[in-house]
Amino acid sequence: MLLGFNPDSPIEGRRVVVTGIGATTCAGIGTQALWHALLSGLTPDDRHVPSFDASHLGGPKELRRLDPFTLFSLAAADEAWTQSGLTPKFANAASIIATGIGGLQSLTEQFNLLNERGASRISPFLIPMMMPNAAAAAVSMRFGTRGPCETITTACAAGTHAIGYAARLVASGRVDVAVAGGAEAVITPISIAGFANMTALSTRGLSRPFDVDRDGFVMGEGAGVLILESFEHALARGATILAEIRGAGSTADAHHLTAPDPEGTGATACIRLTLHDAQLDPSEIDHVNAHGTSTPLNDRAEGEAISNVFGDRRPPVTSIKGYLGHSLAAAGALEAVVSVLTLQHQMIPATLGTTNIDPEIDVDVVLGVARPYEVRNIISNSFGFGGHNGCLAISQPR
Repeated sequence: MLLGFNPDSPIEGRRVVVTGIGATTCAGIGTQALWHALLSGLTPDDRHVPSFDASHLGGPKELRRLDPFTLFSLAAADEAWTQSGLTPKFANAASIIATGIGGLQSLTEQFNLLNERGASRISPFLIPMMMPNAAAAAVSMRFGTRGPCETITTACAAGTHAIGYAARLVASGRVDVAVAGGAEAVITPISIAGFANMTALSTRGLSRPFDVDRDGFVMGEGAGVLILESFEHALARGATILAEIRGAGSTADAHHLTAPDPEGTGATACIRLTLHDAQLDPSEIDHVNAHGTSTPLNDRAEGEAISNVFGDRRPPVTSIKGYLGHSLAAAGALEAVVSVLTLQHQMIPATLGTTNIDPEIDVDVVLGVARPYEVRNIISNSFGFGGHNGCLAISQPR
């Protein structure tokens, strides 16, 4: 570890820029499919990632040995890496891929096989398929990254935490490049039953962030990945710089295992820490990409936090979970990808599925259609079970 490097400290040292983005979502493969879906005004009936040709990622035998969450992360990372223009093997790089649960699909399939056909029929690849670090390892092997290869598991804040941690690795000089993001693929009968029985899921199957009639989230799946580089390294190789990670914050509610602090205290502190880290004033934030899960407690607490920080200024707020549903650890990474797209297009997507804002939530939610807007600096929020809070400040390149 470098002298003075602290993973919980603000991003200090070298500037950190984004040179590639990738996404695997229910809208299809790629960031353009995601962006077009968010601008469509429509919401999908199915939040599974559709089947896609993954032959460019490996042979049939190799691909069969990957849980979907690992495959999704590889597809997103491949898109981001290709866009960045980096060489096929780049040793001085980190692979930081988050997941909340890991290979649950593989585990449940093999458990059913165990009950039906006995222990001798269990796949010898079960353990590497189900282990949460499989995605980070697969990305590292594909691109030859030999720096830190780690997995962040902080529930629904994990994708955001992974990007913040990776940015610190780049800023500190530990690596020149980092592949960072999150992946999840746990729309399974057991996870649906678990979330439903704790009353976290919408009983009507509708994701309506901040709506007065919201009644829970809708599960989604997918992966989002960003390529982070030091500004100097990107400039020296003539890379196209898409955005800059100006700051990151991480706090805890210390309140309840699943419910957020109703006053939004931890979330408020996290946003303020991120602003301090980025050396930005609240008046300089043009947009908040909200966590916005569509659960009664979470949306209200986040609304409190946004109001606490920004007061009457009320920057435009959106939640892309209205379209994508809640993809747990992938959510924050996908929201970071969409934040970069928002900066590129100078357009804030609407919060799809939402029509009537809860009168107890005093924030400017973008409704109906996307809003053209001059966006220079974005705060992207993620808040997870366990009281984990994570925020990023994502900005136009300076």
